[in-house]
Amino acid sequence: MKLFCLMLSFMIVAVCHGQATNPKQDPFVVVLGTLQDGGSPHMGCEKDCCRNPDASRKVVSLGLIDPVSNKKFLLEASPDFVAQTRMLKAFLPSSANTLPDGIFLTHAHMGHYAGLMFLGREAMNSKAVPVYAMPKMKSFLENNGPWSQLITLNNIQIKPLTEGNWENISPSLRVKPILVPHRDEFSETVGFIIEGPHKKLLFIPDIDKWEKWRTDIVSLVKEVDHALIDGTFFSAAEVGNRNIAEIPHPLVEESMKLFDSLSAKEKEKIMFIHFNHTNPLLNEQSEEARLLKSKGFRIAKINLRIDL
Repeated sequence: MKLFCLMLSFMIVAVCHGQATNPKQDPFVVVLGTLQDGGSPHMGCEKDCCRNPDASRKVVSLGLIDPVSNKKFLLEASPDFVAQTRMLKAFLPSSANTLPDGIFLTHAHMGHYAGLMFLGREAMNSKAVPVYAMPKMKSFLENNGPWSQLITLNNIQIKPLTEGNWENISPSLRVKPILVPHRDEFSETVGFIIEGPHKKLLFIPDIDKWEKWRTDIVSLVKEVDHALIDGTFFSAAEVGNRNIAEIPHPLVEESMKLFDSLSAKEKEKIMFIHFNHTNPLLNEQSEEARLLKSKGFRIAKINLRIDL
């Protein structure tokens, strides 16, 4: 009887403190970049925001890490790809691979796929790196140089994605693409829902306007535990001499009003990301940053870890 009780106690401890519930072993997301495609300093910008830029700023990208399976993934292949793959590996030092075990792409705008060029013959000359892409994104890569050469030389292997279908990438992680309205000149645009053993994360770095989407973003926020969403421009005043109709995004001002009815707990889930170089949220001491935080929302920061 004593032996049985001892074995039962051990089993209880194992369940309570095993890999599935050990925070050090649980998968997690890490923010590897928070900027809009053009980065900072931004080409042609002579404003104060670009005269003395923070060298740690990177174009938007997330790392996805599963310590148990010893796998790591990138969401987006940004122009800062080289630095971000190094950052990603630092979060999983046990991995022998320099490159991620897979790359998920949201769409064919420069800040989200241009980093693939570093996998080519002129640089890494990688072998069969899995690149997860939607049908139009897949076709774009296959039929346009120099990206098609990456496929011809087997630098990358395209893994097709289907909207609404889960992609199991490890025993503890799965990813689901969801179509969003955006300027789809070359490909469709998706966001991703990432699910770990305990939590879900929503990632939508680019969308035209929330009201154009067939999905109710307010309801979707309630279904996940974290939401990293498009915060490109705080207000229309940032755009200056450009026609904002050509670069539509939900202004942070608009998003805060849309989410105003949410409870404090729900608001805390929301983190804005994908900031234009002009966005005052890049300066945490700005009035806009203080206002946003006073309303219960958050600002995505590089190296932020989010457990799943």
